[in-house]
Amino acid sequence: MSGFVINGGKKLYGEVELQGAKNSALPILSATILTKGDNILYNCPELTDVDACLRILRYLGCEAKEQNGALVLNCGGLCENEIPDSLMREMRSSIVFLGAILARTGYAKLSFPGGCELGPRPIDLHLKALKKMGAKIFERHGSIVCKAEKGLKGAKIDLSFPSVGATENIILAAVLAEGTTTIVNAAREPEICDLCDYLIDAGAEIYGSGEGVIVIDGVRELYGVSHSIIPDRIVASTLMSAAAVTKSSITVNGVIRNHLSSVIPVFEETGCKVSFKDGNMNFSAPEKLKAMPLVRTMPYPGFPTDAQAPLMAAASVCDGTSVFVENIFENRFKHVGELTRLGADINVQGKVAVVNGVKTLYGAKVEAQDLRGAASLIVAALSAEGETQVSGIEFLERGYENFEVILCSLGADVKKI
Repeated sequence: MSGFVINGGKKLYGEVELQGAKNSALPILSATILTKGDNILYNCPELTDVDACLRILRYLGCEAKEQNGALVLNCGGLCENEIPDSLMREMRSSIVFLGAILARTGYAKLSFPGGCELGPRPIDLHLKALKKMGAKIFERHGSIVCKAEKGLKGAKIDLSFPSVGATENIILAAVLAEGTTTIVNAAREPEICDLCDYLIDAGAEIYGSGEGVIVIDGVRELYGVSHSIIPDRIVASTLMSAAAVTKSSITVNGVIRNHLSSVIPVFEETGCKVSFKDGNMNFSAPEKLKAMPLVRTMPYPGFPTDAQAPLMAAASVCDGTSVFVENIFENRFKHVGELTRLGADINVQGKVAVVNGVKTLYGAKVEAQDLRGAASLIVAALSAEGETQVSGIEFLERGYENFEVILCSLGADVKKI
């Protein structure tokens, strides 16, 4: 296990470049299975989840290499349609391969995915949608077997919840299906739009991405293209939390303002100032943060669940009481116990966390248990008096590229051990 040693109390300053979005890169990497020829992906972050995704692609017979700072992928040699359990368990997002492999080969066998334990993230929405499109699905010995020997057919699919993963899988299955597929109550996240933009450039016919209804007219073939992954709005939110908790001013380059439309007002409530110029975000925090009365996580365009944990670390030193309501994942407060080790005053009842701001946090030994929880502990440690040792950094490296290097470039005292 790796960890960080952080000496808190250092003000941050300077500017950094925002990495590519993990939650955009993974489904786009999966989508390359559907194409002929070379795909060139720019701004793809160097993450352990991306590495796991590339291992799956190579196992399936695809070629993937780095060239001049970009990823070059060619899936013309795909020769497998089963992903072994050892690879599936490395990341929860691995289920997104289901729709792509099924659409390409008419058969897919996958085990249930791994990743952070955030409570039930049922894939029943994925499976019900694929059944509507003509797939026959069996669950045997912990594996999912999907067959569509005569190909998938377009269908109208009503989602009971705007699931990002289900929306992605349906899109990937539908772009080569016969006829028209309509997704009602589709997820609207920017990462969905990025996937659709990539597929449209590759020759897909998709209408309504970013809206509640997406229509896909199936085509016969898709072709490799060049595409740049969008910037990571969750990493941007985490850097904002880090600057807020250390009373700092920083610049984050490459931010898409609209992607943070639900996050910026929350920081402005605390007294922080946010401005943009030419895609660069200037963020400035006051000497004393005011409490954020109520933060509710919701599907996009609501406040993102992935930004909740880092923001809670900032709320721990706000003046007053902040309330967080987690509406997406039931186990998304696993970081709370470790934050209290640093001196935070947080009470949890079900899906509600009440954060009473304290004057100071104090260094201690803490352990991350999931990706965003790791980010939360690092944010808190940046403001804590003395030394904090954060273990479980392997979770952080699933979604944050060289985060200790980024923080040190801004003046933080962070060492990886």
